[in-house]
Amino acid sequence: MKDWARQIREGNVRALARAATGIENRDPAALDLLRALATSAGRARVIGITGPPGAGKSTLVDALAAALRQQGRSVAVIAVDPTSRATGGALLGDRIRMQQHHGDPGIFIRSMATRGAPGGLARATADMAALMDAAGKDYVLIETVGVGQDEVEIAQVAQLTIVILVPGMGDDVQAIKAGIMEIADIFVINKADLPGADRVERELRMEGFQQPIVRAVAKDGTGIGELLDAVNSLELRHRPQAARAPAAETGIHLDHLGIAVKSLEEAIAFYRSIGFEVAHRETVAAEKVHVAMLPTSDSRIELLEPTAGDSPISNFLAKRGPGLHHVALRVSDLHGTLERLRASGARLLNEPRAGAGGHLYVFVHPASTGGVLLELIQESAT
Repeated sequence: MKDWARQIREGNVRALARAATGIENRDPAALDLLRALATSAGRARVIGITGPPGAGKSTLVDALAAALRQQGRSVAVIAVDPTSRATGGALLGDRIRMQQHHGDPGIFIRSMATRGAPGGLARATADMAALMDAAGKDYVLIETVGVGQDEVEIAQVAQLTIVILVPGMGDDVQAIKAGIMEIADIFVINKADLPGADRVERELRMEGFQQPIVRAVAKDGTGIGELLDAVNSLELRHRPQAARAPAAETGIHLDHLGIAVKSLEEAIAFYRSIGFEVAHRETVAAEKVHVAMLPTSDSRIELLEPTAGDSPISNFLAKRGPGLHHVALRVSDLHGTLERLRASGARLLNEPRAGAGGHLYVFVHPASTGGVLLELIQESAT
């Protein structure tokens, strides 16, 4: 283990590639290695790049990597691609698309398959970023799948998120505002040589976005220097996920804290004032509640506003006022967990049903948990 860690610190590409494969496959030895490397992490700038299909994410990442190498910076590219149904591997294979960097020891490119994980990232992406950080890379560029407006998990991993837009989607700015638009630290209008770039920027400003807007033509490098200046001028939102050793693989994770509020808008205004952004909003009809999700570094806060006077949240507010409503844990096997709970005599409040984001959930009565309403959530299958 010590020899493996030493090789990675010394820049051994084969050792790094073997560790990356182990991280993606959740190999216990590789996860132990990552813990051993934790003291070497915390220096890289972890940048997320996302956007809708066809926006030119891979081309922009390629151009960014080339510009950083010209500055003498070392770079890791983690390209998260859809999963091949035939092989289970990455479908697009960004390593093939970035052939110009072949043989450059200062850049390491890794494609990862989502393996069914939602949010535009593979489940092991944060640990992969941690590995690249510990290996001494100056920049870690994470390209998401970018298959839709809800692909916002990158904000929980990256220190800074770039959202790429293109001319011709001006009418869509409002439609996707509640999704990936909310997590942007920088907007890039790529393919800015096409008609409509002015309109995209105008739409962004009319919708109230104050983030830097950079126009670029990634295929010929136009605007990449300005983008790097914008990246380096912004303070990092939080220490990267890469700066921490991975938690033990227990199969149980803190998913979120549910907070009952009288007004989502008032609560969101407060949380935004301390640096949070809304990643997702929806209404859960079964619970008669409006939901706003605010990602933290490795979980989230879930704000809950009642939609009717007889909803559980309304009853909670009437009895206790605004505050912590429940704690949610994500488990890998909900049905197995419920069987054990029933056998122990725990009091369950419902059978498994779909909740916010489409996941299955069950509530456990506070009488069985030590006084806290507990929500158990089915972890998405890989």
